[in-house]
Amino acid sequence: MTVKPDWLRVKAPQWERVGSVTTLLRDLKLNTVCEEASCPNIGECFSSGTATFLIMGPACTRACPYCDIDFEKKPQALDPTEPQRLAEAVQRMRLKHVVITSVNRDDLSDGGASQFVQCLRQIRAISPQTTIELLIPDLCGNWAALETLLQSQPDVLNHNTETVPRLYRRVRPQGDYGRSLDLLHHTRRLAPGVYTKSGLMVGLGETDAEIRAVMQDLRAVHCDILTIGQYLQPTPKHLAVEQFVPPEQFAAWKAFGETLGFLQVVASPLTRSSYHAAQVQTLMQQFPRPIPTSTVGESTGITA
Repeated sequence: MTVKPDWLRVKAPQWERVGSVTTLLRDLKLNTVCEEASCPNIGECFSSGTATFLIMGPACTRACPYCDIDFEKKPQALDPTEPQRLAEAVQRMRLKHVVITSVNRDDLSDGGASQFVQCLRQIRAISPQTTIELLIPDLCGNWAALETLLQSQPDVLNHNTETVPRLYRRVRPQGDYGRSLDLLHHTRRLAPGVYTKSGLMVGLGETDAEIRAVMQDLRAVHCDILTIGQYLQPTPKHLAVEQFVPPEQFAAWKAFGETLGFLQVVASPLTRSSYHAAQVQTLMQQFPRPIPTSTVGESTGITA
């Protein structure tokens, strides 16, 4: 078994703060991707009073071999009270920025887009100052559902590319690389005022050239924000780590992404899609949407 390097060791969290967030989540019967996907940053995020909420779950309709979210249970009917409970959590936690994600719900005609909309509306009603990031699945390419979702005007629309095209069949067998790019492209076309974001995990056998090619593809569809982090095997039954990528490689990708014109690149071994997501508020002040067309593809020099 490969020994985890020092740069992937996480500091012990402040368990008193972690416990208070956990109690609130249990009280409101809410799920977080922090817990369901065994995120290594759960201690830091819960200690600082933040969480990435997982709606419509925790049972997923896809069986991605890298993900620790349960796919063996049957998904349940949508809970109409979930949006209100989520909004209450945002208010009680006094969140300035909230990330809402979901399991894949391929059993629903709109992929769950309507539930995202209801959650966003409830949060806006009870905590209008909170900026909202939606981390969505690919909706099986239902662009009408995507348009309905975007009409609710999230501040950030995030959809993870996850890996390079060559590895999709092994890593993301029910996903489609082209469809993920199309989702980001349609988002920019349908909602030019919304920031678009995507994420990659590394350490599964991809090459530096392949990662750079994906970064270029993402900029070609005008993706604004990119996260890159190390894949970690959640259990022995999941895909094994093929390489622990050193911090200097993440720094190189970050620098390359900035030359491509990403407004923000967050890249480090422990980076996850919603890690330090609230940094987007600074970006929104510096580059209010819609961004002039002339900036696309140019380096902005923003650091994360």
